[in-house]
Amino acid sequence: MMSLDQRIAEAVAVAKSVVTYHGDTAKNAAMDALYRRFVPQGGLAFDVGSHVGDRVASFRRLGARVVALEPQPGPAGVIARLFEGDPRVTLLRAACGAAEGEINLRINTANPTVSTASHAFVASAAGAEGWDGQVWDREISVPCLTLDRLVADYGVPNFAKIDVEGFEADVLEGLSQPLPALSFEFTTIQREVAFECLDRLSGLGDYGFDVALGESQSLTFGRFVDRATMTAHLAGLPHAANSGDVYAVLAKD
Repeated sequence: MMSLDQRIAEAVAVAKSVVTYHGDTAKNAAMDALYRRFVPQGGLAFDVGSHVGDRVASFRRLGARVVALEPQPGPAGVIARLFEGDPRVTLLRAACGAAEGEINLRINTANPTVSTASHAFVASAAGAEGWDGQVWDREISVPCLTLDRLVADYGVPNFAKIDVEGFEADVLEGLSQPLPALSFEFTTIQREVAFECLDRLSGLGDYGFDVALGESQSLTFGRFVDRATMTAHLAGLPHAANSGDVYAVLAKD
């Protein structure tokens, strides 16, 4: 059970996230421009690890139907309020992983954007430069779905965004068919997870890759490169690069 101090800290942190992720109009415009390459008007997008729903908002501005997964009660509550009455947004208060069931989620009350189901992620952050002061101070059990289940229930998405703090490879383990396009977050404290994701996707289909650092919404290569090129690029990034999103697009027959 959360203490009063934890409840207050979480409420403050979630409120800050809402301002940070929804309040920058220039960033939102850049986000829309990037996702427009992958998400057509009337299409379907999965947002796995929705946090407070800034990507959900972008996909809706583009005219897409959205299935959003967010297991944290506070951020999920924000999404529910922001998109209340929107029939084209489906909120699932669940995590996504390799198998259906229940999983334990490590909560960072003061910084819920880095809450995670990966114990290895928490261990990698301990003592890492730039991660000072991060504390995962409680744990909750949450429902877990798979990408295969989402596809079976809602259809094949045009695009899936996966941002789950070191659990990305586990999410892709729950996918048995290639999707047209997707993105997954990487961090420089766990590059091996990104390499696993690249290997998994390459086993599912003929994918090309590009990458956007941080919240830049700007693709680095401007073209889609092969797995070996992306692996070498991620391996060569300085630690200070911290994080970003790898974009994968399935080659057309």
